[in-house]
Amino acid sequence: MPDLPTPQDAAEAALFSECWDAVLSYADLCTSGASAGTELAAEAFTHGIHAARAADFGARSTGRRIPRLPWIPLLLAAVRSTAASWEETGHGNHLDPDLRLWLNSDKAARYVGPPLRRPLALRALRDMQEPDAALLWLADVESLPLPVVARRLGLDPHSAAEELAQVRGLFRDRCQRNLLDTPMASDCRAFARLLDAVSRSHGAEIPDDLSRHLAICVECAEAAACLRLYGGASGLPSALAGGVIGWGGLAYLERRRRAAEAGLLGGRGEAGIDTGLTVGESRPRIGRTAILVAAVIVSALALTVSLMPFDGSGNDVSAKGGTTDGRPVVDPGGLPSGVTVPAGATPSTSTDPSTPDTSTTPSDKPDPEPQGTSTATASGAAPKPSPSKSDSEEISCEAEYDLVNEWPDGFQATISVTTAKAIDGWSIAWSFRNGQQVGQMWDASFAQDGARVTATAADYNRTVAADGTVSFGFLASWQGTNAPAFDFTLNGTRCTT
Repeated sequence: MPDLPTPQDAAEAALFSECWDAVLSYADLCTSGASAGTELAAEAFTHGIHAARAADFGARSTGRRIPRLPWIPLLLAAVRSTAASWEETGHGNHLDPDLRLWLNSDKAARYVGPPLRRPLALRALRDMQEPDAALLWLADVESLPLPVVARRLGLDPHSAAEELAQVRGLFRDRCQRNLLDTPMASDCRAFARLLDAVSRSHGAEIPDDLSRHLAICVECAEAAACLRLYGGASGLPSALAGGVIGWGGLAYLERRRRAAEAGLLGGRGEAGIDTGLTVGESRPRIGRTAILVAAVIVSALALTVSLMPFDGSGNDVSAKGGTTDGRPVVDPGGLPSGVTVPAGATPSTSTDPSTPDTSTTPSDKPDPEPQGTSTATASGAAPKPSPSKSDSEEISCEAEYDLVNEWPDGFQATISVTTAKAIDGWSIAWSFRNGQQVGQMWDASFAQDGARVTATAADYNRTVAADGTVSFGFLASWQGTNAPAFDFTLNGTRCTT
């Protein structure tokens, strides 16, 4: 594992602290285990920093601006390219199987092929001035609150919203310019100007011929997303994450959104977290005034402590390890020397921290049958913490299906199930009406048999308190019609929807 680069000054040390959390989060998505995620993150971080420094040195030497991505998307792209290097050199067994398939497909080739063939969002973001591109990425992909973004970029907090709106418009114009520069087939060229006109007109209906074309042309569908044809500015984060990162972009976007909602993002400056990155013999000082910094640190630490789940005995459950997307969260102890992961680097859904865990393990050996696969039968026996054949029928539940985002051949959705009784281990199943196929899931593992999909608990969210809710998300494909899921069951018992 390469040594992480040493920050050259206090500003670069703060920058490294802010970027490491994002790199580690995406690297964990790309790998099949915690240690592999840490190694991939460290290697990509090192390569990305050295490449950015070389580009900046070249720009200063020649006096000409060399277009490049802002720091965080640049380092995330380095994770993708490092993963491709692992696959080429025979280390692909440490990568996620779906990522390996993607790396060997034409989709991955677009990111390293001719510049005019690369994804539109990637080209447009690189063409923008770096401060503008950083504002767009931090606000729309990292999901940071605008006051935090303004403080990080040195902007006036009162005008940050106006500047963000202007930058979004600038991004759209860059996308339109790059779209017209792209070598296109004759039918795509004919639809390009129509696409621009429709996306500029608020409330305009999509012509049927354009709609049919977008359903079969991937590149034009990407252009439509970048031009905000679908859902206004709300579709912009998906277009950015998918176009710049590539594989796993939407899953990464969901992780960052959930982490921001929980108050677990922000890096050193906002969360008061020491990453251990050093500058020579001393660490950089944070803040503008002692009083302001102390208030920010105390508030952030209080929020972090309040969000930590406890197991009822006073022990911090998060210290025992967890998983994200069915894999263990990176163990801070496995980091390279000199670096510690900021708290909440890869957040995950868990049980309500305010409700003590009242479950007990029925035996030292796990149930040989997967949860939810046994046929449940009614029984008058007293409820047990772990659902069994006798008591799973008694569990009442309510399921909620939320379509988060949709594009011509795919969609993102979340499922939340509330159970009336405490359970230890869950299996949630549902059916699709139109042949939808799940491709990726986080906060649960899944199996699909025809129209029936079954999601099973991860290690860290298998216990659900009475009246508690478990949530997980997934990406899936669809064709023709995308009707909502139905016939939800929890451990074999039907749920109300």
